[in-house]
Amino acid sequence: MLYNRAINTTGDHMAENDDKLKDFEKSLQQLEKIVGKMESGELGLEESLKQFESGIKLAKSCQDTLANAELRVEQLIEKNGLQQTAPFEDLDED
Repeated sequence: MLYNRAINTTGDHMAENDDKLKDFEKSLQQLEKIVGKMESGELGLEESLKQFESGIKLAKSCQDTLANAELRVEQLIEKNGLQQTAPFEDLDED
């Protein structure tokens, strides 16, 4: 019985991660649409401000999702005793 519970928990966790990935991708697509609208120059001031506000919220949501993903990767690496990570910025300098 415990084995089945572990599988179900893992399955639920994977489904949750899939949902977060879909939300991230959806938010990114919406953000791209907003940028396109604003770059077109066809929006009035008030609509531009509304779109900008929506874009800021979406960008924050995407940043949070990416930060959580980065933390999870670091935890998995640490848990499995793999080499330490280096920030991407440090890799560019080599």
